[in-house]
Amino acid sequence: MDKKAETAFPVHELIAQRWSPRALDSRPVPHEQIRSLLEAARWAASSFNEQPWSFIVARREDADEFDRMLGCLMEKNRMWARGASVLMLTVAKETFARSDRPNRVAAHDVGQAAANVSLQATDLDLRVHQMAGIDLEKIRETYGIPDGYAPLTAIAIGYPGEVEALPEEFRSAETAPRERKPQAEFVFAGAWGQPADW
Repeated sequence: MDKKAETAFPVHELIAQRWSPRALDSRPVPHEQIRSLLEAARWAASSFNEQPWSFIVARREDADEFDRMLGCLMEKNRMWARGASVLMLTVAKETFARSDRPNRVAAHDVGQAAANVSLQATDLDLRVHQMAGIDLEKIRETYGIPDGYAPLTAIAIGYPGEVEALPEEFRSAETAPRERKPQAEFVFAGAWGQPADW
């Protein structure tokens, strides 16, 4: 299923096509494509070129690892994410390597890397759904994440799936129209809350 964005102004086709479905087909994603997604992440912009991101990856073909990562998601997300081909966790290094000072934009930079994953996936006819609903302590314990690193999100990846295969409670959201705030609500000029007049 595709849900191309109806944009108010022109954007790149990959941006208009990208969306976050829960209906994913579980057939395997070739290693080369997973590597392409992570290569896209590798080339994201970051403050001082710090590249504070790490990704922990579990493929469906490795059932034990896939189930272990699935168990780190909140129950609502497990209900649909079990249909994915690949699960990933994103982790941010919280300090700069050169100074050991806090990197206040680490999560922002990991977000840019994850956005690159989403766009590259769209180009490969894969779908990506990012999740905040994860068990942070379980992730730390399960994967031995050290102090100074923060688990942030999970990512489910797969080919487009059938809406009918989803649990009932997710089907209406899957087919609902896509919505976004108008620019006037978040683009300001001159002062906070003052919409740009251009």
